[in-house]
Amino acid sequence: MANDPNDNKPSEPTAGSEGIPAPEGPANLIDTDYVIGQDNITTTKFGIDLDLHGKVFSISSLLILFFVIITLALQDQVEPIFNTVFSFLTGNMSWFFLLAANIFVVLAIGLIFTPLGKVRIGGAHAKPEFSYLGWFAMLFAAGMGIGLMFYGVSEPLTHFGTAMGGTATENGVRTDWAPLGAAAGDQAGAIDVGMAATIFHWGLHPWGIYAVVALALALFSFNKGLPLTMRSIFYPILGERIWGWPGHLIDILAVFATLFGLATSLGLGASQASAGLGYLFGIPDNNVTMVLLIMGITVVALMSVVAGVDKGVQRLSQINMVLAFLLLAFVIAVGPTLAIISGFFTNLGAYMVDLPALSMPFGREDANFSQGWTAFYWAWWISWSPFVGMFIARVSRGRTVREFLIAVLLVPSLVSVLWMTAFGGTAIDQVVTDGFQGVKEAALELQLFVMLGQLPLTSITSFVGIVLVIVFFVTSSDSGSLVIDSITAGGKVDAPKPQRIFWALIEGAIAIALLLGGGLTALQTAVITTGLPFTLVLLVACYAIIKGLMSEPRAK
Repeated sequence: MANDPNDNKPSEPTAGSEGIPAPEGPANLIDTDYVIGQDNITTTKFGIDLDLHGKVFSISSLLILFFVIITLALQDQVEPIFNTVFSFLTGNMSWFFLLAANIFVVLAIGLIFTPLGKVRIGGAHAKPEFSYLGWFAMLFAAGMGIGLMFYGVSEPLTHFGTAMGGTATENGVRTDWAPLGAAAGDQAGAIDVGMAATIFHWGLHPWGIYAVVALALALFSFNKGLPLTMRSIFYPILGERIWGWPGHLIDILAVFATLFGLATSLGLGASQASAGLGYLFGIPDNNVTMVLLIMGITVVALMSVVAGVDKGVQRLSQINMVLAFLLLAFVIAVGPTLAIISGFFTNLGAYMVDLPALSMPFGREDANFSQGWTAFYWAWWISWSPFVGMFIARVSRGRTVREFLIAVLLVPSLVSVLWMTAFGGTAIDQVVTDGFQGVKEAALELQLFVMLGQLPLTSITSFVGIVLVIVFFVTSSDSGSLVIDSITAGGKVDAPKPQRIFWALIEGAIAIALLLGGGLTALQTAVITTGLPFTLVLLVACYAIIKGLMSEPRAK
């Protein structure tokens, strides 16, 4: 039985749930008899400890294993199916993804300026666990991933090239892939629209999606005392029914979305690492290399799982952050430094000018861009949102909603703008200033290494790029295993390690199955397919956030 959400009189916190600290100071705890793990199966088989939610774990794992087996066994048959499904969903549902993402951004920005922004995560007297510097670094770490490595050069360069090419029509329908109205033959205009389109995909909208999920998880776990799972967000709507099948289905959807979102990133990372190894060392860039990479890196991820979060993920993340900053600083220093610095502000301005047109869900003339690029991206971010949202929620206890949203929206977005400006801007400069066409003509997964090849210390920087992709791969797999294991263990955050090992293996198996069963299109189809129903879940969560915040005491 929940407290009346319209009653703003705060209740004193009681003991916290297992693994979840109790609120500090006044907070409106939800009064429920449910105990975390009460529906779990706890046993020991063959010397392996198990503690898992029977229904969520069994349904999720069996369906996913069935998918992997069918995809691997019927590769030739499933590839055309992936192509058909992807074309149908992006062609018919892109407006839905664009509209939903706009709602998430508007909600996040709106809450900053309302009195609800004064609510403090973790209770009215909660104190932040991390300094601003440490907190910002972790937010940046959450946003840095294989995607920035894969698309940092290729996306700005691609949009610039298509914009320069102008629009093309066939039977009155545009057939080009340029964003908005393109900028045929206008070099400066093509750079502006190309960078604006890139920043659109890596700026406020993805972080608005993450902010909504992270805020919802943090609010209902740290302020309301519920388990750290997606089903808890729906208590204001479903009440005690979240502990039954409605809640099971929400958590199963979260597992699917997270797994396929991670598998897409791992597949992209494997293709880029394989291309980089071929570029540097002449290793064949084919499916065998990519499968061996996924298998090898999954083994490293398993070692990280066994080592634990503190010794495994934390150390690898720290190594990755240092390498990423060094590579970024190197490109800024030896690349077109002044163009990068001035471009940062110019690109931000272009983004703000084009933002309304880029985010318009209806009446788009640039259908290939909005459907093939934006719709895929929004589904990808939505698939990642349980994973990234849970991480952000865990490190943001003690922050007010206002400072939480300002930081989550702005800090990672600005870092992404700088990264895209440095890497993409350098590649564009090589094309337009130096006349170097190699980076433009290279395959997407190879463009980063070709760009670095025109700068000093090529072998070192390219090798660092490969290491970054691989370590992002490992940390994503390990952290993703932790999140999925928490969901399938009924909200427990300290479930036995063998369960995390199982999910790390499954992530690698899905990435291999999708790569062999249809390559990039299969990966994109998996994200779009799971992202569609999960978008509905997040739209309902928006209402739950407002309902939950209205019942909370506010910081003065």
